[in-house]
Amino acid sequence: MQCESTDFIYPMLADIYYPVVEQGAYGNLKKQWIIDRSVACNFAPFGSAGKEEVTANVNITKENILVGRIKKDPRISSIGARNSITNILVTNIRTPQEESVYLETSGQRDGRSTIYEIGTNEAIVGPFGNIEYYRVVLRRSENQASDL
Repeated sequence: MQCESTDFIYPMLADIYYPVVEQGAYGNLKKQWIIDRSVACNFAPFGSAGKEEVTANVNITKENILVGRIKKDPRISSIGARNSITNILVTNIRTPQEESVYLETSGQRDGRSTIYEIGTNEAIVGPFGNIEYYRVVLRRSENQASDL
């Protein structure tokens, strides 16, 4: 597993997982999530000022969206395999001192890092035509029961 170093622009680390997809006897798909690498990143809550995070209705839902940046394209694994954004999980967003920044406080993942799915992945090109970083929008996965 690779791990990038942090700096003042990318003060956090996050783990990226890709699936190994298997097909059962009846055609059902099963994904086994494998950690690929830790990336230097910077994430913060998106538009949370004046907005409730938990919506009370028939099903209590928690909306948690983060926006941030990653140095390298998260769709490309450490071995060069290309993945769609629907086949990527991001979790264990933490400080360089290994302190979790976003974690679950109830349910099956109580006390463990929140699992996020990628909602948007955009390359940001600088004034000289080079990709400087990737702007990523993460949304909290509805399935926090995954054993990562």
